[in-house]
Order: sequence, then C-alpha cells, then structure tokens
Amino acid sequence: MIFSKKKKNDTTVPFDPEKQYAVIRSSICTGEKVAGFKDKTDGHFVDVMLIRTPDDIERFKELYNIETIKTEY
Repeated sequence: MIFSKKKKNDTTVPFDPEKQYAVIRSSICTGEKVAGFKDKTDGHFVDVMLIRTPDDIERFKELYNIETIKTEY
C-alpha cells in the first residue's frame, strides 16, 4: 500500500535528565513547533512530537515528567 496511514506509536523516547534537557524548537518562518530533547554536551536534538496545541505541550510534560521546557528559535 503506497498511501497507507501511519500507525500511532505510543512508545516513548528514552530521556536522561543528567545528559539531556527538554526543548521546543520553533520555526521562525512557519511557526511549526517540535518538542524533543537536546544533548547537553554536543547539542544533538532528538525530536519526539509535533506541537499543534497547548494541550500537546502539557501531554509532552506529563509523558516525561517535565516541569519546564525551554523554547529555541
């Protein structure tokens, strides 16, 4: 099937607060927002989920037990 829908994946990405911090990357041009984790040593970003509404941010916080999220542009 060429045009099949993607199945929803409920698995979580491993998060180590000692080595990573939560961040939302926001595009200046399009306004698209992606939540994920950035490595403290080399700056490597791992995207976890697309943010469309404020509820998505709250869901991301609950999934990973995060209180604050930094936003980068």
